Amino acid sequence: MSDPSPWPAGFLIGHWTDAAAGTGCTVIVPPPATVGAVDIRGGGPSTRETELLALHAPLAEVSAVLLSGGSAFGLDAAAGVVRWCVEQGVGYDVGVARIPIVPAAVVFDLGISANLRHPGPEDAYLACAAATAGPPRCGSVGAGTGATVGKLFGQEGWCKGGLGASATRALDGATIAVVAVVNAFGDVLDESGGVLAGAWRAPDGFVDARRAGSGVAPGHPRLVSNTTLVAVLTDAQLSKPEVSQVARMASAGVARAIAPVHTPMDGDVTFALASGTHPSSAFSVGVVAAQLAEGAIRTAVRSATCIRGVPTAAERRGDTA
Repeated sequence: MSDPSPWPAGFLIGHWTDAAAGTGCTVIVPPPATVGAVDIRGGGPSTRETELLALHAPLAEVSAVLLSGGSAFGLDAAAGVVRWCVEQGVGYDVGVARIPIVPAAVVFDLGISANLRHPGPEDAYLACAAATAGPPRCGSVGAGTGATVGKLFGQEGWCKGGLGASATRALDGATIAVVAVVNAFGDVLDESGGVLAGAWRAPDGFVDARRAGSGVAPGHPRLVSNTTLVAVLTDAQLSKPEVSQVARMASAGVARAIAPVHTPMDGDVTFALASGTHPSSAFSVGVVAAQLAEGAIRTAVRSATCIRGVPTAAERRGDTA
């Protein structure tokens, strides 16, 4: 996986960001006839049209995916993506019309945005209009603008999350990318398993929530207000059941990079989208996607910037470089 900065052909990504309010949204527009699936974990997901991606649903085609801040309020922003798709002639052909299929999932960023505003249809429309090919801008942008991590001790101890991306070309030639919005209750772990970003308590520094959580009652006042959203993008040729397997395998990468994860206080969602232009296998794509999910999650917190006074992990540590 040494190919520098590949990106699956035809996949567009656009952000809308309101740094002053501390919120935003991100839209992924795949090539036509892309097959989609989803894996939902944790106790508090907030989603739209994800049931269409379930294995029992006959529909496989996805027009766009919305990742948004604003908690459940942000789901309304999907209407702007639908409008953009209609204008572009994008959607599932039912003969008399093309119906845009726009699954969406949101993160709870009201704690940082102070409920100043929520992404709406016009904002998501602008994100679509801004969508471009290639790796997206990472950090405190789009749906990652108001993301935070390390909620064990509440606002006094958390630090900035964000949006990250990672991509590579697999040995069989398929190109795979992962976009992650990291707003987790738990800690983000570095490559050696230590805490990269998480709950902070003076004078101890980052407190390992895997251990402290068993002896400390979570101080976060809201029981369900955390989420990590992941989207796997690939040019692999896969069936809907195979894309579903890829989504499940990618969730394993989330579990390797965040701990604790998939808790009753998280609404973790992993989408997988396959455009079908390159022969490959669910095994190959899933293994790589899980690794990329780890990298995208770490990139999200390493690229984050201070928004509305919430320190980054580097600022918590006092790093100056």
